[in-house]
Amino acid sequence: IQDRGGQLRNSSEPGDTKCRVNLRLWRSNRRSLSPWAYSINHDATRIPADIPEARCLCTGCINPFTMQEDRTMASIPIYSRLPVRRLLCQVPGEVGHKPSGKKCHKKYQMVMETIAVGCTCIF
Repeated sequence: IQDRGGQLRNSSEPGDTKCRVNLRLWRSNRRSLSPWAYSINHDATRIPADIPEARCLCTGCINPFTMQEDRTMASIPIYSRLPVRRLLCQVPGEVGHKPSGKKCHKKYQMVMETIAVGCTCIF
C-alpha cells in the first residue's frame, strides 16, 4: 500500500486530460481503453485503514482507432472482495457495535469488503 500510495500522490494530472490514454506510461491503468486512477479509501475502524481504490476516468471508453472517448460504450468499475479486519466495540452488556466514546473492549472481526480494483469497457 505504501508503494501504491506514492504513485497516488504523484499521479495528479490536469482535469482536461483525465479521460485520455497515455501509451508512454507503463502502468496498465492509464493504458487501458477504460482508464482509471487510484484514490485512498480510508477507514480508521478497519485494518488495513488505507486501501487503494479504482475510479473510472471516463464515462465512455477510448476508441482504439481514434484514441478519443466513445460514449456509445461505458466504462464501469471491476469489483473484488477483500478480507479486512473491522473494529467492533463491545460495551459490557451490548452486542458488537461500532466504536463510540464509551469505554469498551476493542474486538476485531474478519469481514469481506467490496473494493473497485480497476475499470472495464462494456457495450
